[in-house]
Amino acid sequence: MTSRTSNLTYLLSILLFGMLTACADQGSGDDTAATTDDSVAENSDAGDAEQEEEAPVIPVEVIDVQRGDVFAAYTGAASLEAFDEATVVAKVGGEVRQILVEEGDRVKRGDVLARLDGDQLRLELEQSRANLAKLEQEYNRNLELHERGLVAASAFETTKFDLDALRAANKLAELQYRYTTIRAPIDGVVSQRDIKVGNTIEQNAPTFRITALDPLVANLFVPEREFGRIAADQQVRLSIDALPNESFDGVIARISPTVDAESGTFKATVEIEDDSGRLKPGMFGRFAVIYDRQVDALLLPQDALIETQSGKIVYIVDAGVAKRVGVTTGYSWDNDVAVLDGLSDGARVVVVGQAALRDGSKVRVIGDPDPVDDGSGEPVGAVASIRN
Repeated sequence: MTSRTSNLTYLLSILLFGMLTACADQGSGDDTAATTDDSVAENSDAGDAEQEEEAPVIPVEVIDVQRGDVFAAYTGAASLEAFDEATVVAKVGGEVRQILVEEGDRVKRGDVLARLDGDQLRLELEQSRANLAKLEQEYNRNLELHERGLVAASAFETTKFDLDALRAANKLAELQYRYTTIRAPIDGVVSQRDIKVGNTIEQNAPTFRITALDPLVANLFVPEREFGRIAADQQVRLSIDALPNESFDGVIARISPTVDAESGTFKATVEIEDDSGRLKPGMFGRFAVIYDRQVDALLLPQDALIETQSGKIVYIVDAGVAKRVGVTTGYSWDNDVAVLDGLSDGARVVVVGQAALRDGSKVRVIGDPDPVDDGSGEPVGAVASIRN
């Protein structure tokens, strides 16, 4: 009995020891796991902080939005033409004795361009004057005799008719002689000379071409869908391929009241003033007819806009951070576009470097007067430009 009790006590002691050992091991394992989890969490937080500190700072260039006018325009192309042009012909034949102008000279209406010999016409004029003087004397004698009733009425009337005819012939001779002096019929520039000194020319032979350069004109053939927009007196901006980076002003002088059925266009005539004289007939020009405008609008360069599936956006800079902003645009003119909604006065809009930006990206603005240290040991403002 005593032996059994001892054995049972021994077995219970062994089981109790094993249970205590297992509990101790389990507690130790839980503590180790907790310690490991804490270490992983700490390492993760440190990695996130390190990644945040190492986020790149993107250099950009910005502009402050400005206000101004922007226009809506119809654009077309045409060649410049002279407002007026005249071919000067010889009204009488003869030998060219003198040429007083050359190509490129400016002339006024009535200026002498050249002279013909005119010897024969001068002699014919002198003869006509002599005959006229003789007949006038005869007429005056017959008038006295007619008043006294010594000359028949029929004879007197015949003398009177002969005098009138001779006076007309004398005026014609004077006119023919004046035609030996060739004059400019219009104001303009001598664009062509067809004669030389010593040439004998026939009546109606071309001698000069005079071109009026002020104003120049161009005929735009505008699609009929624009008929309601284009009107007389609208302003026109002209650029010429031969004169890059320059523009000239013009105006719609007149509009054709009809539409060509074959082409579906109507003609708009543009007049261009050019005091500098650099524009020439035949030059090819590109025209912008201004038919509407937005006044005092917020303006941005076209390059600042980014097209997305949801619409147009820009990036603005606020306290060193880029912010994505959706905008609504209006008319565009040259490189400017009007912003109708999305921006306010004073916004700083990124114009270079926006392709690399995301909403919330850190940026450095090129040319800012107060550079700050970004942690690299170099001032942000040390970058001069990122344009090519």
